[in-house]
This record gives sequence, structure tokens and C-alpha cells, in this order.
Amino acid sequence: MSESAKPEVSGYSFEKAVAELESIVARLERGDVALDESIEIYERGEALKKHCETLLSAAENRIEKIRLDRAGKPQGVEPLDGG
Repeated sequence: MSESAKPEVSGYSFEKAVAELESIVARLERGDVALDESIEIYERGEALKKHCETLLSAAENRIEKIRLDRAGKPQGVEPLDGG
């Protein structure tokens, strides 16, 4: 598969990227892939892994926790990490 024939991963959803990454891992673990192809799909896996990490980081940055007042009623929100 040439570089231009590989679909771009930046538009993939997290779920789609993980599914393809799992498929790549399974193929590599079986060991029935030629060396050249193994290198190509490993590189593809690296791109998928980085994309998943980017998506997870973005999701973590959007997560908020609800602050409660002394009576236990919602008072507002703050970043989950306290930052």
C-alpha cells in the first residue's frame, strides 16, 4: 500500500481508529504478514495510535466536574483536573 493509497486517519472517529488498530495488532501477532507489509502496517498503527491519543486528550480537556455547595446542590462546574 503506497503512502498516497492509505486513507488519512485524521478524520477517523476514536472507535474507528481503535478498531483498525486492533486489526493491525492482530495481523502482526499472527505473524503471517511479509516483512515489508509488516513495516507498513506498523507505521499505520503508529499513526492511528497518535490519532487516538489526540482524541483522548481533547476529550479529557472537555470533561468537567460539577461543584456542589455545602447543601450538596450543584453550584457550577470546573475542569476535572482542577486546572
